[in-house]
Amino acid sequence: MTPKADTRVRDAAGASPRERAERGRAARAKAPRSSHGEYAPVRRRPDPIDVIEAQSASRVPELVPIRYGRMSESPFRFYRGAAAIMAGDLAGTPASGLRAQLCGDAHLMNFRLLASPERQLLFDLNDFDETLPGPWEWDVKRLATSLVIAGRENGYTDEERAHVVAATVRTYREQMRRFAGMRNLDVWYAKADADLLQALASGRLHKRGRKRMSRALAKARTRDSLQAFGKLTHEVDGRPRIVSSPPLITPVSELLLPDGMHNALRERLDELIDRYRRTLRSDLRRLLDQYTVVDMARKVVGVGSVGTRCWIILLMGRDGRDPLFLQAKEADTSVLAAHAGASAYPMQGERVVAGQRLMQAAGDMMLGWIRLDGIDGRERDFYVRQLRDWKGIAEPSLMVPRGMRAFGELCGATLARAHARSGDRIAIAAYLGGGDVFDRALTTFAEAYADQNEHDHAALLAAVKSGRVSAEDA
Repeated sequence: MTPKADTRVRDAAGASPRERAERGRAARAKAPRSSHGEYAPVRRRPDPIDVIEAQSASRVPELVPIRYGRMSESPFRFYRGAAAIMAGDLAGTPASGLRAQLCGDAHLMNFRLLASPERQLLFDLNDFDETLPGPWEWDVKRLATSLVIAGRENGYTDEERAHVVAATVRTYREQMRRFAGMRNLDVWYAKADADLLQALASGRLHKRGRKRMSRALAKARTRDSLQAFGKLTHEVDGRPRIVSSPPLITPVSELLLPDGMHNALRERLDELIDRYRRTLRSDLRRLLDQYTVVDMARKVVGVGSVGTRCWIILLMGRDGRDPLFLQAKEADTSVLAAHAGASAYPMQGERVVAGQRLMQAAGDMMLGWIRLDGIDGRERDFYVRQLRDWKGIAEPSLMVPRGMRAFGELCGATLARAHARSGDRIAIAAYLGGGDVFDRALTTFAEAYADQNEHDHAALLAAVKSGRVSAEDA
């Protein structure tokens, strides 16, 4: 059943471009652009450890210490797992009242190389676990702060970090103004492909940076189901099986479950595939029907998602060289929901899929969702996608300031395009204006929130040291 449209991200029906622009400029009275530089923790700010512990309560207990171990490693690793903490803090910051579909976790590591269904290599947002309509400023602030935190870890000076953030936000602002003048269809056709990335590298990066870009583009094209098949499987009695590497990858047969529950779990996962196929287009259902499930395993995923239930599922097609790896990842309520409003979608997996389709220029054609009863009797929502599909990820620790600035500009342009597809791009562009007031404000905010993040990371280290929480390396 199709949910009612969420009017919180729609333009005012029938409003002219001039009226929409006036609405954006009028929003400056509510939230002056300079006010976005402000950040101070609220008087009764929740304990950050309580926030992440509340999230952990619904996760797989034996995996939670791995989450804390990863978040303990550095302030940047902590930040990647602290979207819920920042969502609460952002709710107390100024907002223009203009909304868009948000990524919800728009830090720099969630921008990466991806494949389109037409087999073009694109640069786009990737992680949509927290996607929800909300104030567009929240995504920009999370991106800006991630650049400061990464820059601090790389030893950049205050001036170098300020240049990186200002360039990123300026690009977001300028691209939003460009999208404001474009036809609706042209906004939806916009994308950043490999040719554009190469052009950017040739004009903005030194020789070493250009070589690194070329290697990243070439490597991304090798990261597909066939590559995953070679890395993640081995042959057992003549049949492919997912390799065991606990706790990161644990085949179903090796999970510590009561007697008889392994078969029950396998049946649930078989049911997941059957129900998931119903959310695909008819032609893609036909494609999926040509594959057979041969093995499944639980997989530990990225920092923020460690402990959520995630399954990798190996399917085989015409022969032993025709694998398809799917990932079924648990989808819980967005961390933004308590502050930006509940989703219009009844299933959290559908929320993720709908947000991803709305924000990405071209998404995974195998993207779908499902709700399923688990062996513990609880209903859980999942979204399903290909495990690997030409994915390439940034390595911020290897970036010099010039390289991070170029990467930040690319992220800023990509985020503007994603917001322009759902939000009132004309109003947002008018709010931002042609000057650098918002850019300068965000450089101040990002430094202040990076300080807050360091304090929260220190609180986690203290909690681990005191035994309040357990942390493990994995």
